[in-house]
Amino acid sequence: MKFILLGALFMTVIGFVTMTLWNCLIPDLFHGPVITFWQSLGLLLLGKLLFGWHGHGGPAPWKGRWREKMRQRMESMTPEERERLRARCGRFSGGGRFWDERREFWDERRDRPETTPPPPPPPPAE
Repeated sequence: MKFILLGALFMTVIGFVTMTLWNCLIPDLFHGPVITFWQSLGLLLLGKLLFGWHGHGGPAPWKGRWREKMRQRMESMTPEERERLRARCGRFSGGGRFWDERREFWDERRDRPETTPPPPPPPPAE
């Protein structure tokens, strides 16, 4: 019960702080609108959805462990089992109907030689 109350209190304080800062800065600096408490909570949620839920900015530590575990599991599988797993996971990782076209596109892009930018033009003569 304490956790729920503290969470609600935290969200209320953060919402009011965000609303106050927005209403003090944005209308004067950028001629933006004045917002309500609920709009400030919506902005906070939108920011979390767009920029992520982790504060450290780096990859989540569990991703490395999961990747290593999956690599070990794949090494112990037969080629048929690997192909079945890839086909099954393809539904969840962007695979499906257009997967082959996308894979060919990225393979083609990877095989293309890198181009270097042309040298800058010489300075004008005086």
